[in-house]
Amino acid sequence: MNNAKIWLSSPHMGGNEQHYIKEAFDTNWVAPLGPNVTGFEQDLEHFLKEEVQIAALSSGTAAIHLGLVLLGVQAGDEVICQSFTFSASCNPILYLGATPVFIDSESETWNMCPVALEEAIVDRISKGKKPKAIIPVHLYGMPFKADEINAVAQKYQIPILEDSAEALGSTYKGRKCGTFGTIAALSFNGNKIITTSGGGALVGHSKETKDKAVFLATQARDAAPHYQHSEIGYNYRLSNICAGIGRGQMEILEKHINLRRQMHDFYVDFFKDIKEVTVFAEPNSDYFSNHWLSCIVIDTKALGKSSADLRIALEQENIECRPLWKPMHMQPIFEHYPYYGAKVSQQLFENGLCLPSGSNLTDNDKIRISSALKSFFNIF
Repeated sequence: MNNAKIWLSSPHMGGNEQHYIKEAFDTNWVAPLGPNVTGFEQDLEHFLKEEVQIAALSSGTAAIHLGLVLLGVQAGDEVICQSFTFSASCNPILYLGATPVFIDSESETWNMCPVALEEAIVDRISKGKKPKAIIPVHLYGMPFKADEINAVAQKYQIPILEDSAEALGSTYKGRKCGTFGTIAALSFNGNKIITTSGGGALVGHSKETKDKAVFLATQARDAAPHYQHSEIGYNYRLSNICAGIGRGQMEILEKHINLRRQMHDFYVDFFKDIKEVTVFAEPNSDYFSNHWLSCIVIDTKALGKSSADLRIALEQENIECRPLWKPMHMQPIFEHYPYYGAKVSQQLFENGLCLPSGSNLTDNDKIRISSALKSFFNIF
C-alpha cells in the first residue's frame, strides 16, 4: 500500500489561483496593493456579510496586533485572552508591552469560559487594572459562546477582539464567525481552510477602522509628497500575488467547508462504538463548525492507552496528527501571568488529539487512517 505522508491539514488548491497570479504578473501588480487585494477583500466582505470592512494583511497575527493597536492597548495595560489557543492569539499583547490575563475553557465548545471571564474582570478591576480588550478564540473552527461572552464584555464595557483565525465559514445562530467582535482577525496560513500561502485579514465594522488598519499596515505614511511619519507603522499589507491565491481559494471555500465536515463525520462514524473516545462536536444546533481540525479526547484510564500512544502509532504509519494546543498559562513564556479558571484546558491538552482533517484527503487516505485506527483500538 502507498505509504506517502498523510498530512494533518495541507494546502488544497482549486485551479483558478494560477489565473489570478498570472494576471498579477502580466499587469506587473506585484506590490502590496492592486486589483487582487481589492477583489479578495470584497470577496471576504460578501461572504461574511454583516456590513463588515476587510483589510487584507500578511498574517492573522498581524491582524491581532493591529486590532490591539486600534483598540488603544498600550504598555502597562492588561488584555484578557483565552488560554487554550495557539500563541499567535496572545503574542501581540507582549509586542505592545501589555500584560496577558489568561482564561480557562468551558467543556462544551472548548473556548473561553464566560464564568471565569467575569471572575477575572471583577478581580482585575478590584486591583485597579480594568482590562482594555478581550480575545476569545473560535478554536478548531468551533464558535465560542458569543452571546454569553458578548454579554459579559458589554456589562463591563470592554471591547472584543475576536480571533476567528480557524473559523472562516463557521456560524453561531446563523451569523458568521468573524463578525461578533469590535474587531476580528482571520488567517490564511498554509494549513487553514483556505490559504494565501501566508496571510490574514482584519475585520472591522466601519470604513474608518479599515482605513486606519491599512494606514498602519503600510508603514503609517502621512499624506505628504515626501515620506513623513507621525505614527509607528508596520509592513503588514498582503501582496497582490498572495491575494490572487486567496481569490481563487474563495471560489472553493464552501466546497472545502463541506469536505472538512465530511472528514469530521468520518471520525464520528468510526468512533461511534468506542465509548472511551469522544469526538469534538457542536453542542447544539446554534453552532455550525467548519471542523477545520477534527479532534478527539481519549479516556486514558478506561482505555488503558493514551492520546500520546495513538499519536505515536499513527506517526509510525506516516500519518500526521498533533496534540491539542498546550494552554498558554502552561507555556514557559506565559506561566507567570494571571490565570483564571479550573483545569478544563489542561485536561483537554493531556488527553486530546487532532486527526488528519484536510479537504484534500483521498479515499485511499481514509482507508489507511481507518486501518491504523482499527489496529490501535484492536478492531478486527
